[in-house]
Amino acid sequence: MKIIALTKYGSQGASSRVRFEQYIKRFEKSQIDVIVTPLINNEMLKFKYLNGKYAFWPIVKAYIKRILVMKTIHKYDLVWIEKEALPWMPLWFERLLLEGSKYVLDFDDATFHDYDQHRLKIVRVLYKNRIDELMKRSVLVVAGNSYLAKRAKNSGAKNVYIIPTVIDIDRYQILANKKNHYSDNLPSIVWIGSPSTSKYIYLIEDSLRILSKKYKYVLKIIGASSIEIEGVNVEIINWSEDTEINNIMTSDIGIMPLNDSCWEQGKCGYKIIQYMACGLPSVASAVGANLEIINSSAVGFLARNQKDWETALERLLQNHELRLSIGSKARERVEQNYCIQKTESDMKKLLISASKELI
Repeated sequence: MKIIALTKYGSQGASSRVRFEQYIKRFEKSQIDVIVTPLINNEMLKFKYLNGKYAFWPIVKAYIKRILVMKTIHKYDLVWIEKEALPWMPLWFERLLLEGSKYVLDFDDATFHDYDQHRLKIVRVLYKNRIDELMKRSVLVVAGNSYLAKRAKNSGAKNVYIIPTVIDIDRYQILANKKNHYSDNLPSIVWIGSPSTSKYIYLIEDSLRILSKKYKYVLKIIGASSIEIEGVNVEIINWSEDTEINNIMTSDIGIMPLNDSCWEQGKCGYKIIQYMACGLPSVASAVGANLEIINSSAVGFLARNQKDWETALERLLQNHELRLSIGSKARERVEQNYCIQKTESDMKKLLISASKELI
């Protein structure tokens, strides 16, 4: 079976790495041959993180390369697309290139809101149904959560399945001798993400500032360029795939603040799953997939306002035994529901069935 994967990013893009690449590595043992062709390579993504936008000519070249690649997709049994193949291009053009092929769309973000919620009316008018039309004509839509799946079903997509964003549990460990770690170090609150999502940290800056007046702790920020909150001891840590797990594992509390808007409803809670896999208790905004992942107070805390954030973080900062207890249960939940060891078989079956249109 031959598949071509049209991912949005290379290995430096979290969505492409966890929803495509980690599966593809495991498919190699199953006589499933997957060719990966990212739209945006690692160098382009790094440039964006440093400068806030992509360089013009590399983007032009990337789109030309993607169009040329799409002219060859009929050689494959299946086309596996991350969100959309040609973002912001006219719908008719993308449909023309996909005509006659069997394609699967994979969503871990509410990309459709980039269009139907755009600040410019002309964009909303011209592009509001872009993603829906692509989903409708797909042989399969794989959604990261129920919000995304509902949109796909409403679009008229024939086959819609939910597979959450997951981690490889074998790569994630709980820090040994946690009690010694607690006694030797200041407690740390960790956030992991990218420069473009670090804005969410400021949603809880008042709570973090209030807590810093009562407790000594470190706020570890992995993957952001800079964060400054008055009175808070902030440590900025560069992200790398080789060090991210250790940096989470040696932390004490994970956080995921979000706005409560339609766009955030589409997020799949990947950072919470990372925290939980390392045995950390998490505090997260009660939005979207967070409500599904943290399904009880035994595995973490959901916050709906600043008071919730302050109360949950204070409880965890005060009580390392509570951190241990919740972290242990959190790890079990990931082992049971949010690791590739549980989802690999389902993803494989879906792709094989889609290639034969047997779903």
